[in-house]
Amino acid sequence: MSGPRIAHATLKGPSVVKELLIGLTLGLAAGGLWKMHHWNEQRKVRTFYDLLEKGILLAE
Repeated sequence: MSGPRIAHATLKGPSVVKELLIGLTLGLAAGGLWKMHHWNEQRKVRTFYDLLEKGILLAE
């Protein structure tokens, strides 16, 4: 008697289109987060120099 037949997943090679879409999505997400960080830092620097120019910031 043979044992019960179990359906095993057949291994296929990587899907090029799927890999490209995943890479593109991750790249755009990481790029968007980096851009948001850059804009935030730019805003902080601009605010600092605006306050410095107005004389609000005093050296301690």
